[in-house]
Amino acid sequence: MKLDVDFDKKRKFPVGESGQVKFRFRDIAVEPGSSVSLKKDFDPNFTGGYDDKSGALEQVASNVQRLSEMQQILYAQDTYAILIIFQAMDAAGKDGAIRHVMSGINPQGCHVTSFKSPSAEDLDHDYLWRASKALPGRGMIGIFNRSYYEEVLAVRVHPEFLAKQKLPPETRKGSIWQGRFKEINNFEKYLWHNGTIVLKFFLNISKDEQKKRFLSRIDEPDKNWKFSTADYEERKYWDDYQKAFEDMLENTSTEWAPWFVIPADNKWFARLAISVVVSSALERLDLSMPVVDDKQRQRLEGIRDQLLAEQD
Repeated sequence: MKLDVDFDKKRKFPVGESGQVKFRFRDIAVEPGSSVSLKKDFDPNFTGGYDDKSGALEQVASNVQRLSEMQQILYAQDTYAILIIFQAMDAAGKDGAIRHVMSGINPQGCHVTSFKSPSAEDLDHDYLWRASKALPGRGMIGIFNRSYYEEVLAVRVHPEFLAKQKLPPETRKGSIWQGRFKEINNFEKYLWHNGTIVLKFFLNISKDEQKKRFLSRIDEPDKNWKFSTADYEERKYWDDYQKAFEDMLENTSTEWAPWFVIPADNKWFARLAISVVVSSALERLDLSMPVVDDKQRQRLEGIRDQLLAEQD
């Protein structure tokens, strides 16, 4: 199953029973093989034609309900897995997006993994090892809050992180980043061939909006816990990160695992866009509840008769 990212036609997202939305795939998707300029190509303040957030939030609620219904069928069918990846600068709204869009999902069928600094055990393995351990099984939805893409983002911006990975000298020759792009693409194609649908979201927040959210976390006591001095230190590398994100998007948006650049200055629209993409992906799987064969049906009828014949 591939998402039908149509870059030539003005096609809107088909989202089944929840209706049509006003923006198109091409507004937020990265065309495989294309060059990317976050400043020119993707506006963090884009709201997809919605004049206010009320209509968008109604659409989110409808999509959340539909996701809940389809997740049950996904789990029962036990054929596909969904892997949802979130990457962003700090304060872009990853946690809130996960909480709101997945609010209707049964926790038993969904698992969220947050990737922080690698442990000593992680560093004794290849960089995809800890992600591989956290992959969702068939019928499940897995969410990565950050992911193996940190290996071409934070590790690229901070060369000292790469030095800790104890790589053989020969692997550092040439362009290690181009090599990792190819490895990641191959990894995701392998997942796709084995029934895991990979959905990748880059939450695109502007530097000014990040500043506002940082100040809010400082000025409002109830939000102080959300502010990290490390987040502020990373802001100093803003331009380096933007370049790394652009390179990542250019080299790892593929037909089997495309990137979606989500405008994140308005949280309500970011949540709408994410819910639409996830809903669309599940709709395209053409999921259906398993049907038992005649032999099993006969067994069930026999058990039913025995239950009815039991004496209270």
